[in-house]
Amino acid sequence: MKAELTQKFSEKYTHEATASYFTPGRVNLIGEHIDYNGGLVMPCAVTLGTWLLIAPNNDKMLRFNSLNFEEEVAMELNKQYTKTGSEWYNYPLGVFNELLKDHEISTGLDMLFFGNIPIGSGLSSSASIEVIMAYALNDYFNLGLERIQIPLLAQKVENEFIGVNCGIMDQFAVAFGEANKAIVLNCDTLKYKIVDCELGDYNLAIINTNKPRKLAESKYNERVAECKKALADLNKEIKLNNLCELNYEKFTLHKHLIEDETVLKRATHVIKENDRVNLAAKALNDGGLEDFGRLMYASHQSLKDLYEVTGLELDTVVDFCRDYDHVIGARMTGAGFGGCAIALLKKGKEEEFAKELTDYYVERVGYPAAIYLSEIGNGASAI
Repeated sequence: MKAELTQKFSEKYTHEATASYFTPGRVNLIGEHIDYNGGLVMPCAVTLGTWLLIAPNNDKMLRFNSLNFEEEVAMELNKQYTKTGSEWYNYPLGVFNELLKDHEISTGLDMLFFGNIPIGSGLSSSASIEVIMAYALNDYFNLGLERIQIPLLAQKVENEFIGVNCGIMDQFAVAFGEANKAIVLNCDTLKYKIVDCELGDYNLAIINTNKPRKLAESKYNERVAECKKALADLNKEIKLNNLCELNYEKFTLHKHLIEDETVLKRATHVIKENDRVNLAAKALNDGGLEDFGRLMYASHQSLKDLYEVTGLELDTVVDFCRDYDHVIGARMTGAGFGGCAIALLKKGKEEEFAKELTDYYVERVGYPAAIYLSEIGNGASAI
């Protein structure tokens, strides 16, 4: 891949790239919609991701090109930028905008991006772009950022420059991922531990529903607001900074404070899901992959019934997996309302799984899903 991209860079800019980088996408194995509630999540990096090749130029211009998009942009190197429309280059531009507040970059850059993460799939293509830009600038210009500062900066760009009220999980996972490991991350304190995630006789299958995620952002913000309401209700009697400070046993003592039935359902999912992450980490540490798979199914059911963020497409995938003998766990991953599901699929059954799932899915949804196989990979790096 690097050789091919090096050639493309030379064709585009008529000179050679001087550095190249890769940042993965991510899936969240379990712990969904609790990152903004101060909870535990268990993401891992995948081997799909974003490549970036760069070289300095002498005219103090920032030139953004991608092999995935037609839009090209060139702009003068300034101290401040603003978001323009919804074009892809706003993500790396936002990183420049944030870094230039505290760091001096006096050299223009020619940049070429390429990604093989399906756009809009919920595998964090935006976080991958933001982190690769921050990682590359920090490395190339020796800016001195500590590794933890990179995902925090990328999250700030997403929140303030892009305008999406996301938590830290996506950016953290693609920056800190390790091969064959999962990350158990406390989204409140940013304390984390690495958990062995040896899949043994199973592959990680990623099933893209191919449903446009048009509702995801608005419904995401709606769920954030509902969780804030639950927290405010609980704080009438107890003092909490985040919902996930409670386990489910303690929550049952105070849930009467939440009078709105919908808000109660949201809070119940959040607190039970946080407990499931602890159980999942124990299952992996004990080598209990089938126990882990059962927790994946329970997570999906909660996201369907209590958090109401799945929908026909994601439910169709998981329903098929429940009845397919060679899958031991499956769930939606990401914000929901489309995007991707993940499944633990027996090795050697990939072709059969793809054919049977496609037939089942098309019959119920009307168009095919896309199926990818991935290993659990490393985080951001120079290549």
